[in-house]
Parts: sequence; C-alpha cells; structure tokens
Amino acid sequence: MQIVITGIGFRSAFGDLAETWRGLMDDRSAIRLHQPFADLPPLPLASIDRQPQHVIDLTHTVVTEAILDAGLSLPLLDCGVVIGSSRSCQPEWEKLTSNRSVKPDLTNWLDTLPHSPAIATARYIGSRSAVLAPMAACATGIWSIAQAVGLMRSGACERAIVGAIEAPITPLTIAGFSQMGALATTGCYPFDLQREGLVLGEAGAVFIIETAELARSRGAKIYGEVLGFGLTNDAYHMCAMDEAGTAGAKAIYQCLDRSKLIPTDIDYIHAHGTSTPLNDRRESQLIAQIFPHGVAVSSTKGATGHTLGASGAVGMAFCLQAIASQTLPPCVGLKNSPFDLDLVRVPRQTDVNNLLCLSFGFGGQNAAMAIGKWQPKSSNTAEKT
Repeated sequence: MQIVITGIGFRSAFGDLAETWRGLMDDRSAIRLHQPFADLPPLPLASIDRQPQHVIDLTHTVVTEAILDAGLSLPLLDCGVVIGSSRSCQPEWEKLTSNRSVKPDLTNWLDTLPHSPAIATARYIGSRSAVLAPMAACATGIWSIAQAVGLMRSGACERAIVGAIEAPITPLTIAGFSQMGALATTGCYPFDLQREGLVLGEAGAVFIIETAELARSRGAKIYGEVLGFGLTNDAYHMCAMDEAGTAGAKAIYQCLDRSKLIPTDIDYIHAHGTSTPLNDRRESQLIAQIFPHGVAVSSTKGATGHTLGASGAVGMAFCLQAIASQTLPPCVGLKNSPFDLDLVRVPRQTDVNNLLCLSFGFGGQNAAMAIGKWQPKSSNTAEKT
C-alpha cells in the first residue's frame, strides 16, 4: 500500500510553512530573547507571538490549514486522527495550581487532558474513525505519523490527519530544563563546536495522509510518499542517550528495511540535532556509523528552536519542502563543527528523492522515518507486490 501526503498545516516562530522555509533559505533564525514570565529571567526562545500559545488554538490553526491545503471539506467522517504532543495542555494545569490560596475553576478540566489536541481535532472534523494521541517525548511527531500508517495498513481508514503540536513555553518546562543545565543562554547552534544547549520553540505540523489510490481518485496534489519507519527504545536512562547507540541504530535499520532502501539510497538526513553536547555528539557518531560513505545532514533547530514533541513532524514538513524545491535546508547557526559529517551550511540544490528524518526523545525513544519523492507504481509492479 502506497501512502502519500496530500496536505500540510504548519506554524513556527517564523509563521506558516512558506515563511519558515524562506527563513531557512535565508539562513535566518526566529530565536529571540524573551521574558514571558516576570519571575523568570529572559531566555532565547522561538515564540510564535509575544504570549505563549494555547495548544488547542494552535491545533485548530494547523488542522484547518492542512484540510484546505488538501482540497478537502468538512465533515471528514472516515478520517483517522493521530495528533500527539509531549506537553499538551500542561500550561493550563500549571495555571490551575499556580495560586494555592484560590480554589481552581475545574469546570472544563476534562478539556485539558493530554489527549485534548487529538479529541479537539476529531470533534472539529467530525471524525467517526480511530483517534489516537501518542506521547513519546521528542519522538512524538514521527510516532504519530507511524501510528497513522499502521491504522491505514490495517484497513481502519484510507485517510488520516496526523502530526504533533507543541506549546512548551511554561514556567515548569523552563525550570526543569534549566535545572538539567540543558538550556542555551545565547542561541541554538546544532553540531557546532560552541553549542551550549537547546532553545524551546513553539510549533505545530500536521499532514493529511491518504492511500495513493484515494488521492489519485480525487486528483489530489501529492507532496511525497511515506516509505517506512523504525521505532525503538534504549531502555537505558530517562534523559541520557545510550552511548552504545544500539537501539538508535536499530531504529534506522528498521526504517531502511521497511522502506526497501539501503544507506546509499538516502540523499539527506534531517537530524534531531538539539544543540546539546551529548545529543549532537552521539547522533553524529550514529550517522557516521551507518552512512560511512557520507550523506548530507542538517538540523533546523537553530532556526525554529527545539519544538519537543512536534520536532519530528516539523522535520517531516521540511523534508517535503526539500523534495518540492530540490533544495536542502542549512544547519542554521553552524560556524565550526568538530564532527566529520557532510553538514549543509548553505541551501544546497541537488537531486532529492529519498530522505530520512530522525528524532530521539527522553526515556530513550528513537524514531526514524523515510519519505520519498512520489513515484506511482506501475500496475505490473503493484501486482507483483
């Protein structure tokens, strides 16, 4: 079964996907110094607006855009929903408990549960199909797309709206990452010698995915094809990657095998590239191990910040843009790298057919997804398959 992407909804600190892509092509960053909370010091953040976003508002914006982009109209009764978030409505819970002297208003507390973005999406589009709400830390975006592909291949639906939304700029999230020593103080510089940590960013990226048969029957434009994915866990540590890298490598090999690809077939890797000392070092070792021949690599977090659970979906959107423009996005913020990788330093025009998107999350979550330029299978090939 060929599964294709026919619609994209997107927001980052730059704006929509077109605005964000222009920012990447101009080698710009949307990261700015902000102080959203008076009792916390200013920090570099990739904020969509002056005030932190509400995850449900952001969900509605990108879902609406994806539906319009796909040329669909509501209701979508048979459309599956797989929308994930690693933080979801955490800001609302923090607000409910921020003033212990005042009894919190719990009238609508059920609308703040972790699955709320997925449920809100299902209500909005009128779906009567399966609804899932994955939470796999920073691997959530790729997990969401993978679960939707599984639904479609099981026959549960022929179309799904999938992706991840993140509005992570909250006092608790900032305090937690600060306590870990993971937050940058000046900016985000993935794979750079002077990298100092991650920068929190807000974003949402959702996609309409359909069977190729359904997409072609309605004459839909096709951005690309989901080729395969790999999902593993280190079972090692809550916030440190396994130095052996066995499970991470297994996720990539799973993805390649399911996609019927070999390492030399991959034209570009959108790396997780968080700009933390540990992640970038370990990820660079992993890429060098599996792709010793060399492959173009970049991380876009120097431009958009680390959007946590949405980061894999954000990376997938950039991979689709790379296919459409046959141009690879640069590793914004990179000046000097200690790693022996083919890092994309300026926009690079090249043949782009098969791309790999990587995400690694707290708890040891490893996710890899391959997408490719749309190539319809011939009837003879389909029969053999």
